[in-house]
Amino acid sequence: MSARDAGRGEGADARLDRFRAIVGPANVLVGAAMAPYLVEPRGLYRANALCVLRPGSTEEVASLMEICARTRTPVTPQGGGTGLVGGQLPDLSGEGVALSLRRMTSLRRIDPSSLSMTVEAGMTLAQAQAEAERAGLLFPLSLASEGSCTIGGNIASNAGGVAVIAYGSMRDLVLGVEAVLADGRVYRGLSRLRKDNTGYDLKDLIAGSEGTLAIVTAATLKLFPRPAAVETAFVGLPSPAAALELLALARGKCGGEIAAFELIPQIGVDFVLRHGEGLRDPLARPAPWRVLIEVASLRPEGLSERLLALLGEAAERGVIADAAVAASGAQRKAFWRLREELSDAQRHEGGSIKHDVSVAVADVPAFLAEVEAALERAAPDARLVAFGHLGDGNIHCNVSQPVGADRDAFLARWDEIADVVHGIVARFSGSISAEHGIGQMKRELLARVKDPVALDLMRAVKRAFDPSNLLNPGKVL
Repeated sequence: MSARDAGRGEGADARLDRFRAIVGPANVLVGAAMAPYLVEPRGLYRANALCVLRPGSTEEVASLMEICARTRTPVTPQGGGTGLVGGQLPDLSGEGVALSLRRMTSLRRIDPSSLSMTVEAGMTLAQAQAEAERAGLLFPLSLASEGSCTIGGNIASNAGGVAVIAYGSMRDLVLGVEAVLADGRVYRGLSRLRKDNTGYDLKDLIAGSEGTLAIVTAATLKLFPRPAAVETAFVGLPSPAAALELLALARGKCGGEIAAFELIPQIGVDFVLRHGEGLRDPLARPAPWRVLIEVASLRPEGLSERLLALLGEAAERGVIADAAVAASGAQRKAFWRLREELSDAQRHEGGSIKHDVSVAVADVPAFLAEVEAALERAAPDARLVAFGHLGDGNIHCNVSQPVGADRDAFLARWDEIADVVHGIVARFSGSISAEHGIGQMKRELLARVKDPVALDLMRAVKRAFDPSNLLNPGKVL
């Protein structure tokens, strides 16, 4: 028996029996049954585990964590498994457990007066949106994976999505959390308060910590009045600089009514049209770049006119070349499919080296120009597919393999290409991870780019929450 096993005090079989006594035999998965929980969507990372645990309540999570703390068993919390940086997977040793929150899906409370609802961590984002809608309200977080990603995972990764320009990221949408700590204690912070100035804000530490500080079991979320009117336009323009000018015009004409402002290259539209079904280009003429702009208002009067006035002025100034305004809900969904299916369409074009980065909004055009020039030198035939949330500076700077190239050979250049992109991000004082997190993929890179004092403080916070490093070890730090 190794020293590590001796420190645990009991073997694997004894631990499995204890786990089964808490959650039931059907919710302790071993062997082949674990397979769906041990790989991430792109297949870049795989894992092994002693078992997969599927608790059904906060009390069960706490009891499981008490056993894991006593036996020094590493625990990796999981939501919907949609993360793209390997943060949801245990390591390959098989010594730790994966703890899936997917059974915890209850709506605990909805409070229209305080514009809040309390949900369990395993509820999918789409379910949370639907619960809010049933109450005549809006939960505004919106992601392409909303049908499978979970609220707990959204909090752990501080998810962003397309509506950050209007509502902020997930951290901005959380009023309180309930979470199980590394020793099995439960932090009961499900506040509905909008103002609470009583010391450190622990929920803001837990949000974005990728399961390394605590296991989120429930959260109280901010809700908003549902817009009475929504208008959506698909716009063609010559450059990211023109898109930035359009954003400035939109802020002047529509102000706080801007709900989304997405930048898409023509090559991205081409990919989606080539591999999607039932879609067509909304514009009569091709354009090097596109913007998907959506505006929403609590007052239905005049929103369409304000959007048309914006597009008219942009056309007169030569900012845009063409535009189409959605005339129906079906057309609006078709516009959004051109954005939401972009990542999947890249998969059909071969290997894709992906980057989730951000720079100041004003720097996006210059940043993209530098990336394009640098990639032309480093990988002349590779295809830059840079798209994302121009309104908050978050660009998915993806690089698809050259046509006809060997996929594996191209993906073997991941670190080389990433260094090119991240080097430019650093020159613009940007971030190497805007919304996907650090996980395994960017752990070593974080140590190179983060301020040393910030890293020291982060490590101190980790030690305070999890002194034995049992929660999602090997991630972030």
